[in-house]
Amino acid sequence: MASKANAPSREDRGARVEKKSGGKKMTLIIASAILLLGAGGGGAAWYMSRTQDGAPFQARHEPPVFVNLETFTVNLQSEHGDQHLQTNLTLKMEDSSAADLIKLHMPEVRNRVLLLLSSKAASQINGVEGKKKLASELLEEIKQPSSERSPGHAVQSVLFTSFVIQ
Repeated sequence: MASKANAPSREDRGARVEKKSGGKKMTLIIASAILLLGAGGGGAAWYMSRTQDGAPFQARHEPPVFVNLETFTVNLQSEHGDQHLQTNLTLKMEDSSAADLIKLHMPEVRNRVLLLLSSKAASQINGVEGKKKLASELLEEIKQPSSERSPGHAVQSVLFTSFVIQ
């Protein structure tokens, strides 16, 4: 009897068989899920790397082009006697062709900048926030179209390279 007590019963053998086949099913399910996720990820990566026209996306790696403007010296609006602003500006352009085009329109650009600068009071442009606001106003002013081939749209930002109020 002792040998029968130690020997596994039919029910125990059946449970072991079910566990073995259940483990194979689980492995098969996990492998299928991994394969499906990998295929989905690969398809998504392929789809995202394409542009709308079907050509592969290629990043633009051209360095920015900067155009230096000559020094501006203007009288500011009077608050406490005569005050003057002397500043140098640099325009950040999209590309070299836009830089060449804005150089052709430089007298018009300088006129717009001079008119805007001379309309300001020292208190409006003295702090950091005032300078940031002035830079955005200058950008808007330069971007205004004046002709069919206006280069303003190609200006990305206006940078101050010097800024002195006396």
